[in-house]
Amino acid sequence: MIIQDLKIPVDYDEEMLLAKISKEARIPRKKIRTYRILRRSLDARKKPQLYYVMKLAVNEGVSYEPAVSEKYRRKVPEEKKQRIFIAGSGPAGLFAALALTEAGVPVTVLERGHDVQKRTEDVEKFFESGILDPVSNVQFGEGGAGTFSDGKLNTRTTDPDGLNQKVLYEFYRAGAPEEILYDAKPHVGTDILKTVVRNLREKIILSGGEFRFSTLVSDLLITDGKLAGIYVENSDEPDLPKELIPASRLILACGHSARDTYEMLYGHGAVMEEKSFAVGVRIEHPQEMITRAQYGGTEGAPDAASYQLAAKTRTGRGVYSFCMCPGGYVVNASSEPECLAVNGMSYSGRSGRNANSGIVVQVSPEDYPGSGPLSGIAFQREMEARAYQAAGGRIPVQCYRDFREGRRTESLGEIAPDMKGQYGFANLREVLPEAVSEAILEAMPEFGRKIKGFDRPDAVMSAVESRTSSPVRILRDEGGESSIRGLYPSGEGAGYAGGIVSSAIDGIKTASHVIDSLLCGSACVSDGSQAATY
Repeated sequence: MIIQDLKIPVDYDEEMLLAKISKEARIPRKKIRTYRILRRSLDARKKPQLYYVMKLAVNEGVSYEPAVSEKYRRKVPEEKKQRIFIAGSGPAGLFAALALTEAGVPVTVLERGHDVQKRTEDVEKFFESGILDPVSNVQFGEGGAGTFSDGKLNTRTTDPDGLNQKVLYEFYRAGAPEEILYDAKPHVGTDILKTVVRNLREKIILSGGEFRFSTLVSDLLITDGKLAGIYVENSDEPDLPKELIPASRLILACGHSARDTYEMLYGHGAVMEEKSFAVGVRIEHPQEMITRAQYGGTEGAPDAASYQLAAKTRTGRGVYSFCMCPGGYVVNASSEPECLAVNGMSYSGRSGRNANSGIVVQVSPEDYPGSGPLSGIAFQREMEARAYQAAGGRIPVQCYRDFREGRRTESLGEIAPDMKGQYGFANLREVLPEAVSEAILEAMPEFGRKIKGFDRPDAVMSAVESRTSSPVRILRDEGGESSIRGLYPSGEGAGYAGGIVSSAIDGIKTASHVIDSLLCGSACVSDGSQAATY
């Protein structure tokens, strides 16, 4: 039996839930043998009374194991197997590797950064000292940029093939809590994500994969428009000789901050285009204030409250909250020397004193300096260089009242920044393009009407939130290949995803394209004619 829309207080225990199931299903309590929550969402419309609304299966053999389409459950015969190389071990790279090894295809994952344990040590040292390791930081290393985030696993991606549930199920099997399988807004937290990433790697290795860390894909060998080899170098010791790995297929899952990779591809004539993204600031408020505004109080709240905000300016620019981190921290997310970017991070308990979110503004190629596929990167770098200079290499911080008045902050109000990394006072109007600052100023009063206190004078802002998504798209055809045959761009860095789950799904789909190419062999079109959509 399936029960729809069962409503229960958020502080329920199992006995209360069983009694509610018995009443709703009209089944005696002793005859309820099994139940499984299929969906759970929070209803805060009658705050401060909070309820969960659930969909449940009762006395049925319902499994969380996903029903994935046959296309994504194929096996490759022994005679058609080739080792596939994957550049990057973020969500797209990890799930491409997982999908290929499940199909029996051996893989080698090439990652410029360090494994997640060593990477965590590198990041903690950076937060304390401010000395950046350009190859192992919040952006680069095992797990990708999402490892140091809130670990939100919600996505707007349509899911006719069961891939969304596949990703959540693999996260659950790798150590994430069961709640991610049914919560409407699942999250993991950076502390648990580190374990999940390590366990996914171990599963891939047990299935025939291998990982090479500190290994940067620095160049490609291309013959007659086709991939023939991969040049790699030791990213910790770049003076060592490069190694040439013969390869005919490479899944490029490099992440949105791999600017040197974009530049290398551009030099080889890969067909790419600049794309719109969003830039802005991080803003911090007391978590208690946000929870009171969203839930009507903090008593009995199941979690630190989150929010989503959006506005449109008079000029038509969109302004919206991005990567909201309840009970989280603002982190120094830099990956290049003398450039500074910020992001948000939460642990699984979301127990930090502040809520933070990006408040970002849509920007498009018309805003970028110059033109061409890499102009968005130039735009990012200009802002990040100004952010670095604004507070002497520390995270530049400004109270909203001073941002509004266009003056450098000299003292804080009641809100103290909760940050990973050192910070200093600055004037963020000198960091952001004027159009971005004006859009934020126009949107903030509207956000204050939606959430009381959001535009309070002492709200803490920091900059620059510039890594919301890739400013570049590497074009690919219906078979997943770029204009360089044998090169398969995938995930957020390729411009086809936005977040952990959608990147992982794109990795699985890219692996399926590679499997198609292995199975059809010489019968496949290999002269580039599939690329007619470029």
